[in-house]
Amino acid sequence: MYVDFNGLSARKAYHWLASTVTPRPVAWVSSLSAGGIANLAPFSFFQVVTHTPPTLMVCPLLNSDGSMKDTATNIAATGEFVVNLVPFALVSAMNQTSFGYDRATSEFDAAQVASLPCQKVKPPRVAGVPVSFECRLASITPYPADTPSCHVILGEVVAAHIDEAIVGPNGQVDPHQLDAVSRMGADWYGRTRSDTNFELTRPVGWAR
Repeated sequence: MYVDFNGLSARKAYHWLASTVTPRPVAWVSSLSAGGIANLAPFSFFQVVTHTPPTLMVCPLLNSDGSMKDTATNIAATGEFVVNLVPFALVSAMNQTSFGYDRATSEFDAAQVASLPCQKVKPPRVAGVPVSFECRLASITPYPADTPSCHVILGEVVAAHIDEAIVGPNGQVDPHQLDAVSRMGADWYGRTRSDTNFELTRPVGWAR
Protein backbone atom coordinates (compact mmCIF):
# COMPACT_ATOMS: atom_id res chain seq x y z
CA MET A 1 0.00 0.00 0.00
CA TYR A 2 1.33 3.41 -1.01
CA VAL A 3 -0.06 6.50 0.78
CA ASP A 4 0.51 9.91 -0.79
CA PHE A 5 0.13 12.48 1.98
CA ASN A 6 -0.22 15.33 -0.51
CA GLY A 7 -3.92 16.09 -0.64
CA LEU A 8 -4.71 13.56 2.09
CA SER A 9 -7.38 14.80 4.49
CA ALA A 10 -6.24 15.86 7.97
CA ARG A 11 -8.32 13.08 9.50
CA LYS A 12 -6.71 10.42 7.30
CA ALA A 13 -3.22 11.80 7.91
CA TYR A 14 -3.84 11.68 11.66
CA HIS A 15 -5.10 8.09 11.36
CA TRP A 16 -2.03 6.80 9.55
CA LEU A 17 0.46 8.64 11.76
CA ALA A 18 -1.21 7.90 15.10
CA SER A 19 -1.82 4.26 14.20
CA THR A 20 1.71 3.48 13.06
CA VAL A 21 4.02 5.66 15.18
CA THR A 22 3.40 3.58 18.27
CA PRO A 23 3.57 3.11 21.16
CA ARG A 24 3.62 6.73 22.26
CA PRO A 25 3.95 7.51 26.00
CA VAL A 26 1.09 9.51 27.43
CA ALA A 27 1.89 12.85 29.04
CA TRP A 28 -0.78 13.67 31.63
CA VAL A 29 -0.17 17.40 31.77
CA SER A 30 -1.26 19.50 34.72
CA SER A 31 -1.28 23.28 34.49
CA LEU A 32 -2.86 26.34 36.05
CA SER A 33 -4.90 28.99 34.29
CA ALA A 34 -4.04 32.64 34.83
CA GLY A 35 -6.95 32.67 37.27
CA GLY A 36 -5.61 29.70 39.23
CA ILE A 37 -7.88 26.90 37.95
CA ALA A 38 -6.06 23.57 37.78
CA ASN A 39 -6.25 21.79 34.43
CA LEU A 40 -5.34 18.19 33.67
CA ALA A 41 -5.27 16.63 30.19
CA PRO A 42 -3.54 13.71 28.42
CA PHE A 43 -1.43 14.08 25.27
CA SER A 44 0.33 11.36 23.29
CA PHE A 45 2.24 13.66 20.95
CA PHE A 46 4.95 13.71 23.60
CA GLN A 47 8.67 12.89 23.81
CA VAL A 48 12.07 13.63 25.32
CA VAL A 49 14.02 16.23 23.32
CA THR A 50 17.43 16.33 25.01
CA HIS A 51 19.10 15.81 28.37
CA THR A 52 21.20 19.00 28.24
CA PRO A 53 19.23 20.84 29.42
CA PRO A 54 16.68 18.16 30.33
CA THR A 55 13.78 18.98 28.03
CA LEU A 56 10.42 17.43 27.19
CA MET A 57 8.16 18.16 24.22
CA VAL A 58 4.37 18.13 24.26
CA CYS A 59 2.31 19.04 21.17
CA PRO A 60 -1.33 19.85 21.91
CA LEU A 61 -3.39 19.97 18.73
CA LEU A 62 -5.76 22.87 18.21
CA ASN A 63 -9.42 22.44 19.06
CA SER A 64 -11.79 21.69 16.18
CA ASP A 65 -12.77 25.38 16.09
CA GLY A 66 -9.13 26.42 15.71
CA SER A 67 -8.70 27.65 19.28
CA MET A 68 -5.85 26.68 21.59
CA LYS A 69 -6.23 23.82 24.03
CA ASP A 70 -6.61 24.97 27.64
CA THR A 71 -3.26 23.31 28.41
CA ALA A 72 -1.44 25.37 25.79
CA THR A 73 -3.23 28.55 26.86
CA ASN A 74 -2.31 27.97 30.50
CA ILE A 75 1.33 27.18 29.78
CA ALA A 76 1.69 30.25 27.57
CA ALA A 77 0.20 32.42 30.32
CA THR A 78 2.06 31.02 33.34
CA GLY A 79 5.22 29.43 31.92
CA GLU A 80 4.87 26.32 34.08
CA PHE A 81 3.44 22.81 33.83
CA VAL A 82 3.87 19.25 35.09
CA VAL A 83 4.17 16.10 32.98
CA ASN A 84 2.81 13.10 34.87
CA LEU A 85 3.30 9.57 33.51
CA VAL A 86 0.09 7.54 33.56
CA PRO A 87 0.10 4.22 35.44
CA PHE A 88 -2.36 1.53 34.37
CA ALA A 89 -4.11 1.90 37.74
CA LEU A 90 -5.23 5.44 36.77
CA VAL A 91 -6.06 4.84 33.10
CA SER A 92 -9.81 5.37 33.60
CA ALA A 93 -9.25 8.71 35.32
CA MET A 94 -6.82 9.72 32.57
CA ASN A 95 -9.41 8.89 29.95
CA GLN A 96 -12.05 10.95 31.76
CA THR A 97 -9.78 14.01 31.78
CA SER A 98 -9.64 13.91 27.98
CA PHE A 99 -13.25 15.15 27.96
CA GLY A 100 -13.73 18.75 26.80
CA TYR A 101 -14.72 20.42 30.04
CA ASP A 102 -15.22 24.19 30.06
CA ARG A 103 -12.35 26.37 31.22
CA ALA A 104 -13.98 27.05 34.59
CA THR A 105 -13.94 23.34 35.45
CA SER A 106 -10.92 21.63 36.97
CA GLU A 107 -10.39 18.12 35.63
CA PHE A 108 -8.88 17.20 38.99
CA ASP A 109 -12.31 17.79 40.52
CA ALA A 110 -14.41 16.49 37.62
CA ALA A 111 -12.52 13.19 37.37
CA GLN A 112 -11.81 12.98 41.11
CA VAL A 113 -8.05 12.88 40.65
CA ALA A 114 -6.00 13.44 43.79
CA SER A 115 -3.22 16.00 43.63
CA LEU A 116 -0.04 16.88 45.45
CA PRO A 117 1.95 20.14 45.53
CA CYS A 118 5.11 20.62 43.52
CA GLN A 119 8.37 22.07 44.82
CA LYS A 120 9.51 24.46 42.07
CA VAL A 121 6.39 25.16 40.01
CA LYS A 122 2.86 26.18 40.99
CA PRO A 123 0.70 23.63 39.12
CA PRO A 124 -0.15 20.54 41.17
CA ARG A 125 1.06 17.08 40.26
CA VAL A 126 -1.04 13.93 40.15
CA ALA A 127 -0.94 11.72 43.23
CA GLY A 128 -0.27 8.03 42.71
CA VAL A 129 1.71 8.25 39.48
CA PRO A 130 5.18 6.71 39.11
CA VAL A 131 6.84 9.89 37.78
CA SER A 132 6.01 13.59 37.68
CA PHE A 133 8.27 16.10 35.92
CA GLU A 134 8.10 19.73 37.03
CA CYS A 135 8.68 21.87 33.94
CA ARG A 136 9.26 25.50 33.06
CA LEU A 137 8.37 26.71 29.59
CA ALA A 138 11.34 26.94 27.23
CA SER A 139 9.35 27.75 24.09
CA ILE A 140 5.90 27.48 22.60
CA THR A 141 5.61 27.60 18.83
CA PRO A 142 2.52 27.36 16.61
CA TYR A 143 3.15 24.91 13.79
CA PRO A 144 3.05 25.35 10.88
CA ALA A 145 3.48 29.10 11.28
CA ASP A 146 1.05 30.15 8.55
CA THR A 147 -1.80 27.73 9.32
CA PRO A 148 -1.16 26.17 12.75
CA SER A 149 -2.58 22.78 13.64
CA CYS A 150 -0.77 22.47 16.97
CA HIS A 151 1.57 24.14 19.41
CA VAL A 152 5.02 22.64 19.93
CA ILE A 153 5.78 23.15 23.60
CA LEU A 154 9.27 22.60 24.97
CA GLY A 155 9.61 22.47 28.73
CA GLU A 156 12.81 22.32 30.75
CA VAL A 157 12.59 19.77 33.55
CA VAL A 158 13.57 21.47 36.79
CA ALA A 159 12.61 18.64 39.17
CA ALA A 160 11.10 15.17 39.21
CA HIS A 161 9.13 13.08 41.68
CA ILE A 162 9.94 9.39 41.18
CA ASP A 163 8.29 6.54 43.06
CA GLU A 164 11.12 4.48 44.54
CA ALA A 165 9.05 1.33 43.91
CA ILE A 166 9.79 1.56 40.18
CA VAL A 167 13.58 1.52 40.68
CA GLY A 168 15.21 -1.92 40.67
CA PRO A 169 18.22 -3.10 42.68
CA ASN A 170 20.52 -2.03 39.83
CA GLY A 171 19.31 1.57 40.10
CA GLN A 172 17.50 1.37 36.77
CA VAL A 173 13.77 1.85 36.21
CA ASP A 174 11.93 -1.46 35.99
CA PRO A 175 9.35 -1.17 33.16
CA HIS A 176 7.13 -3.75 34.86
CA GLN A 177 6.97 -1.70 38.04
CA LEU A 178 6.62 1.54 36.06
CA ASP A 179 3.55 0.07 34.34
CA ALA A 180 3.09 3.24 32.30
CA VAL A 181 0.36 3.55 29.69
CA SER A 182 1.14 4.22 26.04
CA ARG A 183 -1.13 5.31 23.19
CA MET A 184 -1.58 3.42 19.97
CA GLY A 185 -4.04 3.78 17.11
CA ALA A 186 -7.83 4.10 17.39
CA ASP A 187 -8.88 3.05 20.91
CA TRP A 188 -5.82 0.90 21.56
CA TYR A 189 -3.40 1.43 24.46
CA GLY A 190 -0.33 -0.41 25.68
CA ARG A 191 1.57 -0.91 28.92
CA THR A 192 5.26 -1.06 29.83
CA ARG A 193 4.33 -4.08 31.96
CA SER A 194 4.50 -6.77 29.29
CA ASP A 195 5.87 -10.29 29.00
CA THR A 196 7.12 -9.37 25.52
CA ASN A 197 9.62 -6.76 26.77
CA PHE A 198 13.26 -7.65 26.14
CA GLU A 199 16.73 -6.27 26.78
CA LEU A 200 19.29 -5.63 24.03
CA THR A 201 22.83 -4.51 24.76
CA ARG A 202 24.60 -1.95 22.58
CA PRO A 203 27.19 -3.12 20.05
CA VAL A 204 30.68 -3.75 21.43
CA GLY A 205 32.69 -0.56 21.46
CA TRP A 206 29.66 1.76 21.56
CA ALA A 207 30.57 4.85 23.64
CA ARG A 208 28.11 5.44 26.45
